[in-house]
Amino acid sequence: MIFGIMVALVLGGLAGCASKPADRIAADRATFEAWPADVQEKVAAGEIAVGFTAEQVRMALGEPSRVVKRTGQGGERTVWDFAASKPGFSIGLGMGGGSGNTSVGGGVGFGSRGGRELVQRVVLADGVVESIEAAAKE
Repeated sequence: MIFGIMVALVLGGLAGCASKPADRIAADRATFEAWPADVQEKVAAGEIAVGFTAEQVRMALGEPSRVVKRTGQGGERTVWDFAASKPGFSIGLGMGGGSGNTSVGGGVGFGSRGGRELVQRVVLADGVVESIEAAAKE
């Protein structure tokens, strides 16, 4: 019973950490409504396309987990990586004793520090999406 409650609390807390496109749209409704209908549709679905502005990407996907500057023959580019947390899981068991007593204890831990998996990489040139790399879904 207690284990089930602990799992529900941890998973609920992890789910609450991520903002959704609807939340970001609600925070800046006027900007969202100024965009063309096709852009609004994609942003509301959490999707982006080549030609989107940095602001549109942020509203659709949130803040990037990593930003890198890339310089090449074509000039400077900004690369935004979007990664998802992979949940971590651990089980522990301990035993101790002393003064004629023996104790056994155990625990289960859940967290969001199990690692990060790259989901999408967005390359921007002059603040506009030039290319999108998405991780292949298996």
